[in-house]
Amino acid sequence: MPMSFESFNLNVIEEFRANGGRVGGPFEGGDLLLLTTAGARSGRPHTVPLGYVRAEGLLLVVASAAGAPEHPQWYRNLLAHPVVRVELGTEAFDTVAAPAEGDRRERLFAAVVRQAPGYGDYQEHTDRELPVVVLERPDPPAGGPAPVVRSLADKLLEAHTWLRAQLRLVREEAHAQAPGRPATLGLQLRRHCLSFCDGLTHHHTGEDTAIFPALRRSHPELADVLARLDEQHRTIGRIKEELVALLAGIEVTEPGRLRQELDRMSAELEAHLDFEEAELLPVLAGIPFPPTGAAAPGPATTGPASSGPPPTGG
Repeated sequence: MPMSFESFNLNVIEEFRANGGRVGGPFEGGDLLLLTTAGARSGRPHTVPLGYVRAEGLLLVVASAAGAPEHPQWYRNLLAHPVVRVELGTEAFDTVAAPAEGDRRERLFAAVVRQAPGYGDYQEHTDRELPVVVLERPDPPAGGPAPVVRSLADKLLEAHTWLRAQLRLVREEAHAQAPGRPATLGLQLRRHCLSFCDGLTHHHTGEDTAIFPALRRSHPELADVLARLDEQHRTIGRIKEELVALLAGIEVTEPGRLRQELDRMSAELEAHLDFEEAELLPVLAGIPFPPTGAAAPGPATTGPASSGPPPTGG
């Protein structure tokens, strides 16, 4: 009986992980990575092996589906949840998947075809434009390697640093929209907005369901602080939902309104993060990370990228 496509992919994934990114068969000697996305509707992780190309210093994958008339599922997943997990050789990292647009897409696709002409053949056999997706590596920290995470306080700061960086990037892109342009905010900006919202949801869900309840039990003196943080979560959550609703109508959205919402969220979030750090870091500094037995306050899910794409979605 012929092997199913799913079984073939599973064998490739297992071989990739067992051999530090090296596989045999039809992929032997090729440039291959594993991409894990969150299901567009289910939120469940979905891993596929993909060929990749490096061009202009970027890591690129093409949603070719061998020239099929419809986009592959992994591409539809990352449109809904742009934070993805990449396994490349022995490395694994979480990042934002950003489809290229316009002239940039044309330039990058031409670079892809120069290195892997098969993608040009795929494009000739389908009416859809094959998306070129940039897998943006996380920026290295300024001044050296990433800080070592030894406590839950360190993990909280890591999550806050990621959220601040994502929000800053989104705001810079939104404010760079030229006045008078057609009412479209661009696919890349939308991806970054959604990745920030996904990460924020993941972070706050982890705090609400694990960290805060445990702190209420172990540190009753923090009751008023935690109640205030709960209220801040609700306020930020409402703004986030308004932002997501705004993005759902991306083709008719006024850039000025998006900037206004982002500025409002930025002010609320910065005040929240500052307050949370001032009140909780002294307590969390005494809790080891990863958790060790009874010392841990519960599942440490403070970060947006601790175990793959945020498990959100309908």
